[in-house]
Amino acid sequence: MLKRKTLTYTWWSIIFVFVLSFRTFAQRERVDSLTNDQNNILAKAKEIRYNDPDGATTLLEKVYDKAIADADTLLAVNALLEMPFIYGQQVNYAKSYDVLWHALFLADDIGNDVLRATIYSHLGRLSSFFKRKEEAFDYLNTSLEIKKGLVSKGLLEKSDLVEDYYMICATYRELNDPKMGKVYLDSCNIIIKEGISDPVNTKYLNFEKAFILSKEDKNMEALQIMRDIEPWFEENRPSYLVLVYTYWGDILSALGRSKEGEQKYIQALETSSKYNSHIDFSPLIYERLSCLYLDMGNYRKAYENLNMAKALDAQFFDSRSENNRPLLEIKDQFRIEQERQQKIIQEQRLEQLEQADKISFLQRTILLGSLVFLIIVGFIYVQSLRSKHKAEKQIIRRNKELEIKKAKELLELKNKELATSALQLVEKDELFGELKEKIKGNQGKVDEKELQRFVKSISVSSVQNWQEFKMRFTDVNERFYQSLTEKFPQLTQSDHRICALIKLNFSSKDMARLLGISVESVHTTRYRLRKKMGLSRSDNLEDFIADL
Repeated sequence: MLKRKTLTYTWWSIIFVFVLSFRTFAQRERVDSLTNDQNNILAKAKEIRYNDPDGATTLLEKVYDKAIADADTLLAVNALLEMPFIYGQQVNYAKSYDVLWHALFLADDIGNDVLRATIYSHLGRLSSFFKRKEEAFDYLNTSLEIKKGLVSKGLLEKSDLVEDYYMICATYRELNDPKMGKVYLDSCNIIIKEGISDPVNTKYLNFEKAFILSKEDKNMEALQIMRDIEPWFEENRPSYLVLVYTYWGDILSALGRSKEGEQKYIQALETSSKYNSHIDFSPLIYERLSCLYLDMGNYRKAYENLNMAKALDAQFFDSRSENNRPLLEIKDQFRIEQERQQKIIQEQRLEQLEQADKISFLQRTILLGSLVFLIIVGFIYVQSLRSKHKAEKQIIRRNKELEIKKAKELLELKNKELATSALQLVEKDELFGELKEKIKGNQGKVDEKELQRFVKSISVSSVQNWQEFKMRFTDVNERFYQSLTEKFPQLTQSDHRICALIKLNFSSKDMARLLGISVESVHTTRYRLRKKMGLSRSDNLEDFIADL
């Protein structure tokens, strides 16, 4: 029963996990599908922005609204960044500024430095249209510095800097500063020569090169470049031909080919009208035509084109015009909003810091209390271990002392037994010696063969008694013999006997009686033994042997 219940729970768990996984997968597929749909709409808006700017704007607004609803800030910012191109074509710079500032707020909110750099670059270009040189380069350099920082961190490739260098170069072109433009164009070319992929097509860079060459009176070289790049722009970016034809006209005018120059200026105006692109550039074209007609002596056309240039310039760039009047308001609103946002952020950071300080203080207090508690517990535990270890050491030491004491007592007892046995041997040998002498002196009373056998047995018994004594002594004093043999391997068996008897505290007289030699021989043997052991006169032989 229990096994069946467990199996049922297992199957239900598998089914639950499967359903949950399928639901998660379905939700992920749905999110990916929605994201792809939005990206497709964004791509469609880019495709039709030149031919149908209003339709493109509507599509971008839908993408933006959907992205905000889905909390997809990155997609929302990308949609906003496409709008300034369309508003720029319609010369509605107020909306361009508004969209860019809004995009900057969102990019700051998600901390995306790549988007921030792109937005600052657009703001710089937009500022340059109004001849606000200082603001333009502040924004452009800010974008460049952000990207350099990302490159140094390995978050961007070095080739990503080409776009910013190109933007600065183009700005210097519009401000008619070819010398500085050449510096940044060289920066682009240096990166390209390093073999790094170039995000900016070289045709744009060649266009800037043609402008710089024309200002260096190298008009024929510049003219050849214009002819070379025209086919590519006709196929890939026909709206950009407004700029190409305008500067092409400048080169022809400088060469004195006024009719050809007039034709290029007119082509530029026709291209602008056809693609509804670079309308803001038309005042410059009319101004160039006015100068051209003046040189040709056609004062009426010169006057008409000059008036057209002034009217369009006032309409597009004069801050008093209806389209551009909100520019200053937008800028001021952005400053106010930025200050408000910074103030809110500062307040939030201050609150976070205060909260963090409180949490940090609480954490430190808890940590300190925990450390103190652990130290106390550890101290008590260590003291307990020390006390236990100390008690164990005392018990072990006492047991060792008792064992040593018992061993010494036992050794002394056995040595006393050995000494007694040795003395008995001495007495026995003396008795047998006297008996042997008496038997030898008793003539005719004892059989001679029997007497010799008895004397021989006494001698053998004496030798056996000594061997038995040696075995018993070695058994009791095993470490003594080991130490003696290791330290003094040159000692003889007779030396060992003397050492054993000295160990048992035998006197020279007892040694002589036991060994059957004279006391003088014992002294001589002791002297030789001291010499073999390397002892000086001040060394006591008995103490030295007792310590072995």
